[in-house]
Amino acid sequence: MKNHNLVETSPPENILVEHRPVHARDGSAVAGLHNVWITLNNPDELNSYTTEMIKEIILALREASNDRAAVAVVLTGAGNRSFCAGGNTREYAEVYAGAPGEYRQYMRLFNDMVTAVLHCDKPVICRVNGMRVGGGQEVGMACDFSIASDLAAFSQAGPKHGSVPDGGSTDFLPLFLGIEKAMLSGTLCEPWSAHRFYWLGGLTHIVPVTKVDGRFLANPLVVTDRLLDDYGRVVLGDFKTGQDRKQAQELLASAQIDLSLLDAAVEEMCTKLLYTMPDCLTKTIESLRKHKLEHWDRNRETNRAWLALNMMTEAKAGFRAFHYGDKKNREVDFVLLRQRLAQGAQWSEDLIEEIAPWAVQGRAVMG
Repeated sequence: MKNHNLVETSPPENILVEHRPVHARDGSAVAGLHNVWITLNNPDELNSYTTEMIKEIILALREASNDRAAVAVVLTGAGNRSFCAGGNTREYAEVYAGAPGEYRQYMRLFNDMVTAVLHCDKPVICRVNGMRVGGGQEVGMACDFSIASDLAAFSQAGPKHGSVPDGGSTDFLPLFLGIEKAMLSGTLCEPWSAHRFYWLGGLTHIVPVTKVDGRFLANPLVVTDRLLDDYGRVVLGDFKTGQDRKQAQELLASAQIDLSLLDAAVEEMCTKLLYTMPDCLTKTIESLRKHKLEHWDRNRETNRAWLALNMMTEAKAGFRAFHYGDKKNREVDFVLLRQRLAQGAQWSEDLIEEIAPWAVQGRAVMG
């Protein structure tokens, strides 16, 4: 047998790659076969992907694709807070803001990562162990299945922070949700609960991970017990507000987060995939992926070029505002920005200082 990998890879530094047993229906490990688990290992930064991590993910997916003994690929994140919060804002603010040529090359790598998911010869399961935001949402939607903790939240970030969800969400969201809900998610960037995203068709399965007194409970932060409010509006999966939310937060603070049911659900999916004809399975997945690839292949290059140029204007301001801000102050003054542009202001460091004064500390870092 020939080795069809592109390169001989070194042990990765930013991800974990493991061969885990694939189980038969009776629960026993199957000899000679395994699943490939690829874990984004940057929990201190919510598993945001750095440039180096992207390279390692691409190579790991390529190797898994060529792995004759692999049944499925599981793509996940370290810890229980986040699957992936998108691109690393430290790199965005300190390296790429104001450097469109560099960001264009970076986006080539990002595009190749999404394409590597869509081209993998094995089914790819996204194990959503926490928030899936921005580029993390885009990578997750490129996967074939998504099995999520019901504490996970899903959202875009672009229009709030100076970018556009053109790394896959503008291609994939309408396929999952329909155009109206895709518009809501893409433009407003409001977080959706796993319950809401599942109910709208965005997830394969969700499982509880909140454990109180030895019992699993559905996410206490979301409405799970009614479909309509008194005015006929859909509330299933909405985040609670007011006193209900405060009580839910108190309950959650005292609870144990247990991902065992999430792992069991992922393993169950892998077992179901095991009991299929391998070539027929691959061809079926490839045929279904074409609906994503039709849009992705048509748009990704022009999107990459636009996103690079945007690093001279709104992204330059938005990424620096986010990175150098604090939890309560990470967005530019949107109203003032619109007012100044309406008055004919030009994009400059002075304008950025007007709309996000704290962001200008990045000047020293950028030289």
